[in-house]
Amino acid sequence: MKKTWSALLGLLLLGAPAAPAQFRFTTNAGTITITGYSGPGGAVIIPSSTNGFPVATIGNYAFYDSSLTSVTIPGSVTSIGQSAFLFCTSLGSVTIPGSVASIGNYAFDSCASLTNATINDGVASIGEGAFADSTSLASVTIPGSVASMGESAWNGCTSLTNVTINYGVAAIGDEAFQDCLRLAGVTIPGSVTNIGEAAFQDCFRLASVSIPASVTSIGESAFSDCSSLASVTIPGSVASIGNAAFSQCSSLASVYFMGNAPAAGSTVFTTGSGNGYDNATVYYMPGATGWSDSFAGLPAVLWNPLIQTGDGNLGVRNNQFGFDITGTANIPIVVEACANLASPVWTPLQSLTLTNGLFYFSEPVQANSAGRFYRISSP
Repeated sequence: MKKTWSALLGLLLLGAPAAPAQFRFTTNAGTITITGYSGPGGAVIIPSSTNGFPVATIGNYAFYDSSLTSVTIPGSVTSIGQSAFLFCTSLGSVTIPGSVASIGNYAFDSCASLTNATINDGVASIGEGAFADSTSLASVTIPGSVASMGESAWNGCTSLTNVTINYGVAAIGDEAFQDCLRLAGVTIPGSVTNIGEAAFQDCFRLASVSIPASVTSIGESAFSDCSSLASVTIPGSVASIGNAAFSQCSSLASVYFMGNAPAAGSTVFTTGSGNGYDNATVYYMPGATGWSDSFAGLPAVLWNPLIQTGDGNLGVRNNQFGFDITGTANIPIVVEACANLASPVWTPLQSLTLTNGLFYFSEPVQANSAGRFYRISSP
């Protein structure tokens, strides 16, 4: 039989140890669900058990609009309900243990003072809008245990500057980081297969993004209005790109495709409104299929630089080692070098445009180096 109690749970309030916090809670099947809170707020540590029962659930709206400044959630808790901490505008930090299988929809929505949210490995589901509009949150690490990321999970986190998504996460949800205006860096692991619609839309400071070879689809408007994005590389695994995926990216100059031409609408790079933001060039690799001299309204060019080894210019001259590079005229390239192919660390030596399809590269002979290896990469 389910019992409903309104009682005092003996919680430790940091800074006020003598004052208990008042909770409403229910017990069912030998576990406790916190359903409400009427304490004074401040720094709260939730106990792992009370009255002999484990505290397993933080219920829907349990701390809604409370004056908490920090909360520590015990390892007994397995779920955080919908809007559990919605509008806790004084909440500055929270640690979510790996025992929590799911973080409910809007659980920490509009926690305007939240600067630190630690999500431990073990959390499997992050709900829709879970941390949306937490405008003081500066960085996020998403553990690889997260199998499901809801729509708009971090939408509107305007102070967010860095996001790390650990290996194991399979998809980045629709509008997940939309309107994260200060987001400058994001790490996407090789486990992600889908980047959702508008996932990074309006991330104005996002200057570069590395899309791993696991991704098969990029949703509509995924990177729309990322006005600092100058270059992007699309792996050969991508089979489809949604309309406006890179529209309004006013700094975009180069898009490198590593495989066959994916399915894409005509407005991938422009809204079709004549805004002048479609000045980029598409580059595709030798041997790839489905390409012509244009792609989704942009000019498409074969990117085929090659270090020449048999034309007589390879070797040492005047204490300089050099070689010819040939390829399609005017393609951008970077010459890189490393000293050890077993554990390569490639160092950029020179960025250039292959004017007229030919360039002679040289550098001083590395007298103290046991070996020197060169390659050509895209900027």
